[in-house]
Amino acid sequence: MSEMPLTVRRSLEVMGLFFLGWTIVLAKGLLAPLLLAFFISIMLLPMHSYMRRYKLPEVLSIVLSILALVVVFGLIIWFFSFQIGNLISDFPVIQRNVTSHLNSLSAWIEGHSPFSTAEQMKFIQDQSSKMLSYAGTILSGAAGSVTSLFILLGLLPIYIFLLMFYKNLLLRFVFLWFPKGMHPEVEDTLRQVQVIVKSYLFGLLIQVSYMTVLLGGILLIIGIKHALLIGLIFAFLNLIPYVGALLGNIIGVLLTLASSDQLWPILAVLGTIAVVQFVDNNILMPRIVGSKVKINALATIVGVIIGGEIAGIAGMFLSLPVIAVFKVVFDMTDRFKQWGVLFGDERPEESPMRVAALRQAGALPDRKRPGLRKKSIPHGQDNKS
Repeated sequence: MSEMPLTVRRSLEVMGLFFLGWTIVLAKGLLAPLLLAFFISIMLLPMHSYMRRYKLPEVLSIVLSILALVVVFGLIIWFFSFQIGNLISDFPVIQRNVTSHLNSLSAWIEGHSPFSTAEQMKFIQDQSSKMLSYAGTILSGAAGSVTSLFILLGLLPIYIFLLMFYKNLLLRFVFLWFPKGMHPEVEDTLRQVQVIVKSYLFGLLIQVSYMTVLLGGILLIIGIKHALLIGLIFAFLNLIPYVGALLGNIIGVLLTLASSDQLWPILAVLGTIAVVQFVDNNILMPRIVGSKVKINALATIVGVIIGGEIAGIAGMFLSLPVIAVFKVVFDMTDRFKQWGVLFGDERPEESPMRVAALRQAGALPDRKRPGLRKKSIPHGQDNKS
């Protein structure tokens, strides 16, 4: 391979990435739950190792780890169901508030446009009839989604158990792919992947907890109805980079509109979300996750969109850790180092068109003085676990 022309090598790399992406799309039904189980099993490894130190059998320690995970997610689902129950119990008030807001909106439109209330009602009826024509398709799709969700929830514990039980076999399989001289680099890469995945997923779990308590608590003190539900929904949607925060704001506004006949709670919800998100992005989350996952905004947005197209909501959640794992692997190989640069956020201050040294893989401009410095150690290399 080293004797091939550079253009041929680059063409083979692009073709390989294309066929890899094609394979992922074709096998998304199998790969999405496997990938989710892989990340969760890495997150459960510390608990499993702790129980193994006390001489618990392998199978028992794995089962107890999975049961702990089930208890945590069961509590989250119970809390969410409880909040949804409170929302449903307020349905008469919600219906009255929605009618009031729609009447106010209709009056505003009639005063600022040539459309009368009767024309607006006719337009709404026409659109409603069109929407009803798609109801069968939507319901069938929803039924398929629910079925797929139950299948995923049934297979996920099995996948997690098998991945944890056969982890040594899988690690041996990985090492056998490489010559003996590369085994230290492979070990270092695997340790970095483990550190990144654990820190990221544990960080997300902590983020969901404090975002729900912080946002929901502030809104509850202000007097916003269904404050904890707004905080919980926003906390989970905020896990989807960029897109999730926008959806969380929209859902928060809609829940507030439905629960109040005044407009000031909307401003309170939007302002509180903005403040909490600023504290989360600039103070709390950087300290929790640290600097191990450094992906630029462009790669993040593109990854979220591609992940959503491939595997829906689960793909959006998994996009960032998958990109981070790919970046670690690319950074550790000379042949694919340029792809690691493309995913990272180490943006040169000078243009490679003017500074010839920036066209190489090992240097970045120093912000404090002119000249160049060597690239720092890849993230997580000094924090092995």
